[in-house]
Amino acid sequence: MNKSLMTASEAQIAAARVMARCDALAEISESEDGLTRVYLSPEQLRANARVGEWMQAAGMTTWQDAVGNICGRYEAAQPGAQALLLGSHLDTVRNAGRYDGILGVLSAIETVQWLHDRQQRLPLAIEIVGFGDEEGTRFGITLLGSRGLTGSWPESWVTHPDGNGITVAEAMQDVGFDAAKILDAARDVNEIAVYLELHIEQGPCLEQEDLALGVVTAINGARRLNCSFIGEAGHAGTVPMTHRKDALAAAAEWMVFIEHTTQEHDPQLVATVGTLSCLPGAVNVIPGEVQLSLDVRGPQDEPLERLLSTLLTQAQAIALRRGLTFSSNVYYQIAATACDARLQQALSHAVETVQGRSLSLPSGAGHDAIAIAERWPVGMLFVRNHRGISHHPAESVQTDDVALGVQAYLQAVCDIARVKE
Repeated sequence: MNKSLMTASEAQIAAARVMARCDALAEISESEDGLTRVYLSPEQLRANARVGEWMQAAGMTTWQDAVGNICGRYEAAQPGAQALLLGSHLDTVRNAGRYDGILGVLSAIETVQWLHDRQQRLPLAIEIVGFGDEEGTRFGITLLGSRGLTGSWPESWVTHPDGNGITVAEAMQDVGFDAAKILDAARDVNEIAVYLELHIEQGPCLEQEDLALGVVTAINGARRLNCSFIGEAGHAGTVPMTHRKDALAAAAEWMVFIEHTTQEHDPQLVATVGTLSCLPGAVNVIPGEVQLSLDVRGPQDEPLERLLSTLLTQAQAIALRRGLTFSSNVYYQIAATACDARLQQALSHAVETVQGRSLSLPSGAGHDAIAIAERWPVGMLFVRNHRGISHHPAESVQTDDVALGVQAYLQAVCDIARVKE
């Protein structure tokens, strides 16, 4: 194992500071009985101010951009150089855990703190961004913060209302922003070299492998569909079994096929039937219609499309054999986002340095890196999260794992900055 730049004792101090700061930010919430911090709220601005103070203490100059991201820059050895961008989000879902997104921002600050303490400058500047919205909790549209940096906000977003009928533009005005200046947040493509994001793993893979850290290969693409089987309702006591056109029985057969076939296709593909409604929904009536959802995800688009095609073909076959009709429509889709191969290699080397071996794995959840990857190469580092629980107060990371994460993050940052020189 190569020697890490940051010693184990230094990493423990940094990790303890990260954990304490996660606790401090968890106190900034709109509700007292759970952590909720949404976009363009007073709580978001308070969190930004606190994170900005920590950035400044690490030797960074700070600013809040036109869409409400908190940003900091640690200058390069030669002022004006390209930046290596580190970041994640500071907003939360409702009744959230305290590490999703936040851990990545605070761990990034520790890499700069280490350099600042030693008065070291790299060939690239380091910029850190705490994105104001990734989750989409308030307005139902996601990645508002990171799409601010890429300049890819659709015009319609400013008129999108929250649950109280307040539009994005109105909410911006309420907290001192101007929707007419959103494009001011966009960064020139030449100002940034690459983007790295440290994040908790929102799944159990690292824990199953007994590893603190892993390197993300891709962020899963997804397809979401509304589906229906339509048969014929009838009396539960009078229609013989051989004469039935039971929509629920057809849906049940298909659901079992979905489970078995997805397992056989590829261990990195997942498929879920998350909702199901049955009509007319009476105990003594054969179901005549079933509406159900299908969510299919995977780290590569072609295998994902092949699986989806197989599943839909089988649904039609089941319906035909049973004398029913099947229909489906895709209402949401997002392409898989591949992480940059060279950044994966740099992160893997850093992980091997601090924990002996590296594990490569896809991300089943979305991240700000999806938006950033449209303009710059992206890489992601995962930190073990107990049982993979996320978007829940039971999110849990260990200080020792965070220490290894900060060590690996610093190692990768320095390696990448020097390679880009």
